[in-house]
Amino acid sequence: MYANTAYNTYAQNNIGIESPEKLIAMLYEGVLRFNAQAKKAIKEKNIEKKVYWINRSIAIITELISVLDMKQGQVSQYLEGLYAYEIRLLGAASLENDTDKIDEVSNVFKGLSEAWRESTHVDN
Repeated sequence: MYANTAYNTYAQNNIGIESPEKLIAMLYEGVLRFNAQAKKAIKEKNIEKKVYWINRSIAIITELISVLDMKQGQVSQYLEGLYAYEIRLLGAASLENDTDKIDEVSNVFKGLSEAWRESTHVDN
C-alpha cells in the first residue's frame, strides 16, 4: 500500500513515469542529486540546506527499504542492510560535515543505478 502511495504521488508530479522500474531508477538518481546538493551546502557551511538535502536522501532510501519484496530472499535482505548502512553514513556525514561519507554513499548509489538500468533496461 505504501509503495503504491509513493508511486502515485511521484507519478502525479512526474507524468512521464511508465513503470515502477522507472521509479526505482529515478529514486536512485534522486539520491545522487540530493547528495550533490548536500555536499555543496557543507562546502558553503549552510547547515540548514545540508540538513534539508541529507534528509531528502534519507527519505528516498527509507522509501527504497519500504518497497523491498522480502519474499525475494537474499537480494532483498542484502539491499535492506546496504540501505540501512547508507542511512547511517548520511547521518554521520551530517553530524561531522563529512563530504567523503556523502561521496561513499553516492558511489554506492551510482553502482546500484547502473546495475538497475542493466537489469531492467530502463532508459534515462
